[in-house]
Amino acid sequence: MYDELLQQLLAQEEELQLPYFNHELAWELGCLIKAGAEEINAAVSFEIYALEQILFSYALPGTVKDHQEWLRRKRQSVLRFGHCSYYLGQYNASKNRDFEAQPHLDPREYCGHGGSFPLRIKNTGLIGAVTVSGVPQEIDHKLAVDALRDLIKK
Repeated sequence: MYDELLQQLLAQEEELQLPYFNHELAWELGCLIKAGAEEINAAVSFEIYALEQILFSYALPGTVKDHQEWLRRKRQSVLRFGHCSYYLGQYNASKNRDFEAQPHLDPREYCGHGGSFPLRIKNTGLIGAVTVSGVPQEIDHKLAVDALRDLIKK
């Protein structure tokens, strides 16, 4: 059950690497996420974090303050472990353990719930994360991935 999903998530991480990244692309990516969320009526908060700062942040109507905390914890997990937060949670579930219950992690700082995806520049490495929170983790993850895929196609 987990093997196929984990392979799919790793393939997405390999596929969705950018040739470059800047403030303009952060804006475009944020707008793509907003459009995708509005299309499915998802009340989500999201952010684009790169170059050691939040370059884009938005909360659609119906969101709550707690979403901001989820964004931070998901992003921190991606930045620390270099994989999408959905992968981290599912990988640990495949090992019959809870990501947040690991003794070396503070669950107030990290979480393994889907919705944060690494921003990587091809042949360079991890530069940040795009993070969505507010709906089930599979949909949070899909909103981030679909927007990144659309951005790369442009």
